[in-house]
Amino acid sequence: MHALSPEVLASYWSANEIATNLVVFMNLVGALLLGFILGYERSYHGRAAGMRTYGLVCVASCACTVIAGYPASWYGGAALLQTGGAAVPMPDPTRVIQGIVTGVGFLGAGVIMKEGLNISGLTTAASIWSASVIGILVGIGFYGAAILLTLLSAACMLYVSRLEAWLPSRHAISVSLRFLPEFMPQEIHIRKALLDMGYEVAGGSFSVGYQGRAQEWRFVAVALGQSIGKPLAEMPVKLIGLDGVDSFNVAHARN
Repeated sequence: MHALSPEVLASYWSANEIATNLVVFMNLVGALLLGFILGYERSYHGRAAGMRTYGLVCVASCACTVIAGYPASWYGGAALLQTGGAAVPMPDPTRVIQGIVTGVGFLGAGVIMKEGLNISGLTTAASIWSASVIGILVGIGFYGAAILLTLLSAACMLYVSRLEAWLPSRHAISVSLRFLPEFMPQEIHIRKALLDMGYEVAGGSFSVGYQGRAQEWRFVAVALGQSIGKPLAEMPVKLIGLDGVDSFNVAHARN
């Protein structure tokens, strides 16, 4: 049977193939929703990897796993078509899939950028990995699942950020304080000033530098609630009034 014959082409959209694609799609939707739940916990605490990143990674991982359970539907059931219904051994594409997702993982890592206490590019990296899985689905013949995964991924990147903004969350800011030479700041005073502005220092983010006999403190502060932390524009008045502060820098952070 010719590879481009109507029978072979139609096999990719047969009733059995469509049913398999729908089962795969239901698994993808479930994985995406569960990924959103995990991602919301990170987003709530002001972390860089939020609902979109977790959702894309979870749904792509699910797609790579679930297709291994339907070998009879690979390539439109081509093995059955070639022998008139008698199954023959087929090459195992799972080894190829393993190499693809590993290689693309390194590609995605290249778009993750860290500037000071701010991290960006995680969602882009996850979307690249998700795109590789869409290509895998197309290559293996699961066209319907590939189209639906494309729509899920696009909707995730377009609209989930709005959902994150609507849900309760705690935004984070990066703070850099430079003190006067030979001044010895007290951490308890800094923390109290932040609490007065509706922020607390994120655990494990505190760093202290020393240059020219002057200390410089850098840390990430997380708002106590969605509408509790003061806007950045109102913070200079409070920070400039701290004892010993020579200069400061405040910016939105995703850590």
